[in-house]
This record gives sequence, C-alpha cells and structure tokens, in this order.
Amino acid sequence: MSTDAPRRRRADAARNAERITRTARAAFAEAGGGVTLEEIAQRAGVGLATLYRHFPSKEKLVREVVEELMREEIEPAITRALAEPDPLRGMSVMLETVLALGSGQPGILATAKDAGALTADLASRFIEPLTRLMRNAQAARQVRADLEPDDLVRILGMLLSTLRPAGEPDEGWRRSLVLLLDALRPDGATPLPPAAPPARC
Repeated sequence: MSTDAPRRRRADAARNAERITRTARAAFAEAGGGVTLEEIAQRAGVGLATLYRHFPSKEKLVREVVEELMREEIEPAITRALAEPDPLRGMSVMLETVLALGSGQPGILATAKDAGALTADLASRFIEPLTRLMRNAQAARQVRADLEPDDLVRILGMLLSTLRPAGEPDEGWRRSLVLLLDALRPDGATPLPPAAPPARC
C-alpha cells in the first residue's frame, strides 16, 4: 500500500500534464495566443494551481505543445523522409509536413513564435536531417550543387509567410512548393550570388 499511493499520484500527475498540453494545443489552434491559462485550466478540467505546478509560465506550456507537435507530427515525417529512396522526395515530405501544420493550425505557429518557443535547438532537429537529404539530392544531381541549407530555411520561411490566417482554407502552398522544388533542379540553373549569412531559424 505504501508504494501504491505515490505511484498513483505520479500517474495522476502525468495524466493531468498530458490533458493540459492537449487542451492547450487545441485552444491555441483555435484562438491563438490570446487564450489565457485560466481558460486552458477550465477546459482541461483541472485547477489553475494544478496547471501552474506543471507549467509555471505560459511560455513553458507553449514549448511543451511545440514538443508534442515535434514528437507526434514532425519527427515521424522526418523518419519517413530519411527512409525515402529518392532524397528530393524526402525533402518534399519534410517541407510538406511543416507547411501542412502551418496551414491547418496557424494559431499554434503564431503562438509559438510569439512565446519564443521556436528556438535554434528545436529548429536544428528539423534542419539537420533536411540538410542531409539536400546533400544526398546534390550527390544524385537532383538539385543544384550550389544550394545551401540556409537557402532551404529561407524558402520555407517564404512559403510560411504566404499562408492565410486561421479559418481560411488554403492549399495554394502545395503549388508553390512544387514550383520551388522544380526551381532547385540543376538543369539550366543560373549561378547564384555568394551565400549570405544564415537566416535566423
């Protein structure tokens, strides 16, 4: 009995943390960063004190929501992309995943940006495998040899900036992505100017 009670408390705490995170994810997707911690606690069916025990600040909760998205959406896509025999297709899978999330859940992307949750270490977990695929595509002569990882970061940023606000369905990014990937092919490529300093992730 003495060991059962602490185990139950830990299990209850883990369930509460997961419930809060999933509720926050849905709330941010629906209403953006304007939703308050009080509203999230109420929606999750927990007391505000319970929420603060797990997440002492809104920024920490937003970061956990982003981590959950990484675990459930982006990391599986990275695994699929790296398993692709065609590295250019693998690059497309990774870019499509982020753009689909940004298009379908723009409130989360805006909330994460405002809260400073899109950190360099988080970005590197995406950019490093994307760079590996880019180098493989260059070795296979599928993309131009002078392409740099920073070029892909800028391209992704450009595409994300074209997405419409929440509530406005937008699949136009799919056409733009195909056009841009075709533009990376080496056939008829014009030499690029020298690379600029890397863009902020």
